[in-house]
Amino acid sequence: MRIEMLYRYPVKGLSPERLDTAELTAGGYFPGDRLFAIENGASGFDPAEPVHQPKIKYLMLMRDEALARLRSRYEDARDELVIRQDDREVLRAATATEEGRAAITRFFQGFIPDSLRGVPKLLAAPPAYRFTDSRSGFVSIINLASVADLEQRIGMAVDPRRFRGNLLVGGLDAWAENDLVGQDLAGPEGLRLHVIKRIERCAATNVDPETGARDRQIPKALMKTYGHVDCGIYCSVITGGRLVPGSLLTPVPAEAAST
Repeated sequence: MRIEMLYRYPVKGLSPERLDTAELTAGGYFPGDRLFAIENGASGFDPAEPVHQPKIKYLMLMRDEALARLRSRYEDARDELVIRQDDREVLRAATATEEGRAAITRFFQGFIPDSLRGVPKLLAAPPAYRFTDSRSGFVSIINLASVADLEQRIGMAVDPRRFRGNLLVGGLDAWAENDLVGQDLAGPEGLRLHVIKRIERCAATNVDPETGARDRQIPKALMKTYGHVDCGIYCSVITGGRLVPGSLLTPVPAEAAST
């Protein structure tokens, strides 16, 4: 399979950032991905002892589709979250300072007050933890051929960004990724990924990533068309390496992967 696009999602529920390169490390997550979440009232998350929490405790597209109208960017060097709305910068705040976090709280209190169950606070992931939907969400891969097949079956355009994947790939037959669970993927510089599981899809995929309109019924369409609600696969990083658009990943049969 050929990597067509790389994306990270620094803040859970907010917009993606397209990358020119990604350096994966053994046992790690996709770089810069799901570093932050906005808790919707007290979530019980303890950074000293991080435990995976249900996404319902955070602001997220499944329920808060208005988030898709925002264009966010995390500036790593400055530790700043920048948000634009309608081509206008509406927030620039340091994520590591009390003042910056307070500004983020005020912004979301004003942006989606009716969706809030409490104070919207920025949470930062401690080392070796990320705010992924799944405990297995180290690296996610979306097969563009599968998305195209779904488009053809339902007769409507489906933006692959609805599935919020890290690696968007071509070169596979539609839905061939479902048969890769348990196998390894070999990449450049000795990179090795292990395919853990298929990704079950929720109502977040119903939201147009450009407009914020809830204009599709993707899980329902998947179930009706294919008999499952899966689209994409989760992988863990066995051996690190650098990825760029155009990099190739080659499936390794399970027997060879175990030797």
